[in-house]
Amino acid sequence: MKRIVILISGRGSNMLSILDANLPAEVAAVISNRRDAPGLASARARGIEALAIEHRDYATREAFDAALAEKIDEFSPDYVILAGFMRILGNDFVNRYAGRLLNIHPSLLPAFPGTATHKRALEEGVKIHGCTVHFVTEKLDHGAIVIQAAVPVLEADTEETLATRVLKQEHRIYPEAIRWLVSGRLKIEGNRVCIGIPGMPMGTLISPEIPC
Repeated sequence: MKRIVILISGRGSNMLSILDANLPAEVAAVISNRRDAPGLASARARGIEALAIEHRDYATREAFDAALAEKIDEFSPDYVILAGFMRILGNDFVNRYAGRLLNIHPSLLPAFPGTATHKRALEEGVKIHGCTVHFVTEKLDHGAIVIQAAVPVLEADTEETLATRVLKQEHRIYPEAIRWLVSGRLKIEGNRVCIGIPGMPMGTLISPEIPC
C-alpha cells in the first residue's frame, strides 16, 4: 500500500475529505507549518501522527524547506499531498519530490494563480470559477493538471459564498485525484496528465480525463 504525507496550514478541511475517502493508501503523517493549526488536532483524533515544523522558527525559506523535507522523509512517503498548505516551496524542495507532489488550487488554472482567487474572479466578472488539482513544479500553480471542477458565478455572490461553493468541489475532486495517483493511473506527458480509466463517464463541469 502506498504511503502519503499530508501538509496543512489551517483547519484541514481538504485533509479531512481525504481521510474520509477510504483511499487505498496509508496516511503516514500530517505536518503543518503552524503549531496552532486546528487540523493537527483533527488528524490526531483520527489516530494519525500529526506534528508541526513551524516556519517562523527558521531564518530562511531554504532552511525551513530543508527541515520540512527531512521530517517528511522520516515517514518514507510515496507521495506528498498539499492540502491548504500556505507556504511557497523552494525549487530544491519541489525537485526533491518531482512527480510525487500534488496540490489543490481554488481556481481554474491557469487562471488566477496565487492568492485571493475568489476576489479576483469576482473583480474580473468571470461566469465560471472552480478548482484544480495539479502536480507541483517550480513555477507557482502551473504544474500538469489532473482534474478540475467548475461552479457558476452567481450575480449575488460574495467572496465567501463563492469560496464555499468552490470548497465543496475541492472536497469532491481531491480525494479522487489522490485515488488515481496512488493506484498508478496517472501518467505525466510534458504538461499534460493522462488518466488510465477506461470507460470513465465524462460530465460537463468536471474534466478528469485527457486521452493518452
